[in-house]
Amino acid sequence: MSVDPFSGPDSPRVRFGAEMRRLREEAQLSQGAVASRLGCTQTQVSRLEAATRTPSKSDAERLDRLFGAGGGTLFTGLHRRILARPGSPDWFTSWAEEIEPAALVLQSWDPLLVPGLLQTEFYARHVLSHTVRLTPDELEERVQARMRRGKVLEREDPPLFTALIDEGVLRRQVGDSAVMREQLGRLLEVAQRPATCIQIVDPQCMAGMSGAFMIAELPHGQPDIIHADSSVQGQVTAECEFVVSVRNQYEAIRRRAYPEHMSLKMIEEARRGWT
Repeated sequence: MSVDPFSGPDSPRVRFGAEMRRLREEAQLSQGAVASRLGCTQTQVSRLEAATRTPSKSDAERLDRLFGAGGGTLFTGLHRRILARPGSPDWFTSWAEEIEPAALVLQSWDPLLVPGLLQTEFYARHVLSHTVRLTPDELEERVQARMRRGKVLEREDPPLFTALIDEGVLRRQVGDSAVMREQLGRLLEVAQRPATCIQIVDPQCMAGMSGAFMIAELPHGQPDIIHADSSVQGQVTAECEFVVSVRNQYEAIRRRAYPEHMSLKMIEEARRGWT
């Protein structure tokens, strides 16, 4: 029988559920009463307590307001620890739905593809269509989720976003020429926004060969969080050792990046080449 290492007795997700149950019982509240305060169903409360559902940031914040345990930060602290666990089953949902929208600064490196936040629908559809065992409905759901992610850059108060992209991405065909022209045009369009900077990186840069990653700087003194890709699964963590390592890697890559004005000229030249 397989064991979920992130649902063991010492995992933050299990402790989250145990503390929730303990405090609820001490307050003599039913699961239904807590559900009404969280704005969810009794079944969802039951699954949170059983550690079979990963809590959202809003769940944690509402529980802290309801119980006031740990100085009012017990559950939000546990929630951050859940996100920091490598391999967490909801690692990317947490990143896309909670971390990116809250970030003050986002920094990314992509050696193979246009960053997901900047992808057009046709480009994203072609990339995601090659995911193994994806049904048409699942494909559509993932494409639309990726499009929603990009909306964070269209807000009135978007995060400061710097995207470092390997030069080879401009000439790596995804879809047909029309898809590539549209995608590179999208980069040029987004780069005109004051909060977004796109820089092309010398393809001889070796510092970024280990894979794509993103760094999120969060408000209110919260620790920075990284999201790193691998061929097996992604990882989201706030562990200082990993964050410092990725930041150092990012700075090494950026030293090999062309200035922004040169980068935009390179993108325009590549776009004209897709005829």
